[in-house]
Amino acid sequence: MDDGSPHLSDDIYFLESFESGEWTIESPQDRRLPRDNGLVLKSPAKLHAIASSMRQVFHFKDKPLIVQYEVHFQDGVDCGGAYIKLLSHRDDLDLTQFHDKTPFSIMFGPDRCGKDYKMHFIFRHRNPVTGLYEEKHAKKPSADMNEYFTSQQSHLYSLVLYPDNHFKILIDQSVINEGSLLKDMSPPVIPPKEIEDPEDTKPEDWDDRIQIPDPNTRKPLDWDDDAPRWIPDPTAVKPLGWLDAEDPFISDPDAEKPEDWDDSMDGNWEAPLIPNPVCTVAPGCGEWTAPTILNPAYKGKWKPPMIPNPNYQGLWKPRMIPNPDYFEDPHPFRMDAIGAVGLELWSLTPNIFFDNLLVCSDEKVAEQWTANIVKKIIKENPGIFLKLLAAAGKRPWLWGLYVFTVALPVVLFISICWPDKVRNHFRNPQSQPTQGARQEQIPGRVPAHRRAHTHPHTRDNLGSPMHLTCMSLDCGRKPEHPEETHIDTGRTCKLH
Repeated sequence: MDDGSPHLSDDIYFLESFESGEWTIESPQDRRLPRDNGLVLKSPAKLHAIASSMRQVFHFKDKPLIVQYEVHFQDGVDCGGAYIKLLSHRDDLDLTQFHDKTPFSIMFGPDRCGKDYKMHFIFRHRNPVTGLYEEKHAKKPSADMNEYFTSQQSHLYSLVLYPDNHFKILIDQSVINEGSLLKDMSPPVIPPKEIEDPEDTKPEDWDDRIQIPDPNTRKPLDWDDDAPRWIPDPTAVKPLGWLDAEDPFISDPDAEKPEDWDDSMDGNWEAPLIPNPVCTVAPGCGEWTAPTILNPAYKGKWKPPMIPNPNYQGLWKPRMIPNPDYFEDPHPFRMDAIGAVGLELWSLTPNIFFDNLLVCSDEKVAEQWTANIVKKIIKENPGIFLKLLAAAGKRPWLWGLYVFTVALPVVLFISICWPDKVRNHFRNPQSQPTQGARQEQIPGRVPAHRRAHTHPHTRDNLGSPMHLTCMSLDCGRKPEHPEETHIDTGRTCKLH
């Protein structure tokens, strides 16, 4: 029985819907679709590694590479990844020893830790001069990634690589990032033609000071570097009744030495201090000192003014030399062939659900497979109406846009199809006959907006005319078919 899924062909290099296989599989927690199984990351705060060989090796030549898979963070995710690795094809590749150091050609997928949301696309590029590999990272998407990690809904992640070095990253068939392997990766694939000479050193007499102290300025004779910033207020007078001989605090006369106090261990016991009760009726107690004020003679430490440096030579930079490691690689798409797919992950949050992993080179096959997945996601996730409500909850100004978008077509529809009613209503509302009166004037008449029309050019599958109620109208045209003319007004109602 054909379920609409693409047939396995030479253009499909890997396809796994996790309906069967050697891995532990289970149904999603919110099981809405029968017989829908997937691979689930179960253990929190542990490393997970699993891999499988592809049906055939994919060589990066003249066909595009399409990678897509479905991820559902069933319990949300605080810190963890859900990315996949397309492992480089080698004769000695042992998937039973798959780990984080196993060479990969491409790493792709979502990753989060805290408030850092990432959508990885990394490929390993071989330097044709040195033979060493270097990871190239795609630029960060401009789209808000928060929703895809917090919605607790299933999302479809897709990567498309073309032989002309163009790439696209999609989530639920919407492009969130695209660019060129030559221009939009970091570090860039092609190194600079020139580099700074590592052996060049700055000359000792090189003057890179933009400004210098004016050598012709002298400190004024009356300038006192040692003048304090604050001085006692010379106008202050000690208040009358100030008790100089009394201490502000005295020992509490009612305090007693604790019984368990050990002078040899705790030291000599002293009664705690309390405010001197004599001072409560006086302006103050103890030695009186005048309050301080800013010193009007204070100028701070003298410094000569700054002037432009007449010997300024600019910021020193080492000289540029030809880059000995420079190379040109106009085809970074032609990376190492891939022969296996692996998941090598660590996550604090368990129950990450993976499903419908596809690697192929035919976009039509991917589109057909994607259509089946999207139908499933639509069944699992809220419809467009609920998504619009959620968006308006985050952005209240959208309510005005929704109202305007719905109300405007309604107003235009009424104004175009019943202009006389609208015009007469606003001219003389009292003079309009009632619905009953209209029916008396034209016995047996069916209102125009409710009358069914038969169009001779409209046929159903059996070849008989289809009788459709006129819902979308162009009023005021000459009739193209006599049966479409309103008997009472002479207007034409054309179905769209």
